[in-house]
Amino acid sequence: MTDDPRFQSLSQLGSATALPAAPEEAVLERVGNGQSDVDYCVRFTAPEFTSLCPMTGQPDFAHLVIDYVPDQWLVESKSLKLFLGSFRNHGAFHEDCTVMIARRLVDLLEPRWLRIGGYWYPRGGIPIDVFYQTGAAPASVWIPDQGVPPYRGRG
Repeated sequence: MTDDPRFQSLSQLGSATALPAAPEEAVLERVGNGQSDVDYCVRFTAPEFTSLCPMTGQPDFAHLVIDYVPDQWLVESKSLKLFLGSFRNHGAFHEDCTVMIARRLVDLLEPRWLRIGGYWYPRGGIPIDVFYQTGAAPASVWIPDQGVPPYRGRG
């Protein structure tokens, strides 16, 4: 499709790629940021994220919102989808899943700023929301509210 050298290292985009069996096996890929001289915010929303409770094996569901201000790298979105999907059969607590995702992205991208909101649906009557942020957002960037209302039950 393209001869752009920035895309030559991508191994998943444009090809059939199986869902990784575990997050540790998932290959997150990055591409060069063609707009690295500008501060801007990138948002990924995963409203149907799933993982497993490590104690019961029951499914846990979350609405994830990932915001980041890139520096030299952008995450390739298909690899991100596969990485997030790899949690489907992964047993971990909500906090561990949310922070693990953030740390993998920070290690890969070295962004100017990153935050993740993990809005977990209730199990046992208690919703758990988990938030991680690398520091203060650059003052020059508009960072919108994540737009996920707090859990209100049936009320």
